[in-house]
Amino acid sequence: MDKKRNKSTGDIGEQMAAEYLEKSGYKILARNLKLFCGEIDILAQDRSSIVIVEVKTVRGIGWGSAAELVRRKKQQKLRLLASAIAREYPGQNLRIDVVSVDFSGFGDYKISHLKNAVEG
Repeated sequence: MDKKRNKSTGDIGEQMAAEYLEKSGYKILARNLKLFCGEIDILAQDRSSIVIVEVKTVRGIGWGSAAELVRRKKQQKLRLLASAIAREYPGQNLRIDVVSVDFSGFGDYKISHLKNAVEG
């Protein structure tokens, strides 16, 4: 799979995740937010919580579910991003969620949302 297709798949997944979150009552604060320590796919507000949302998108099978792709190194990066966001939103509840978009080879997809996927 080439990088251009991966980028396109990721962009589609992020758009679908943002729409899903909005329909679920979240307010999208930022997308592809670049910080000194990395990038946040989606920064949202869910009632009184600021939510860092990692979006994982996969096509087909063989790699595991998209949520399973948030391995230890990525979890560490998300914790670092959460520390940076905590300074921007002092006193706010903060959590890290994973939204996965799994595409099958037949044009179908499944969106899964795991709240508090990475603990501080």
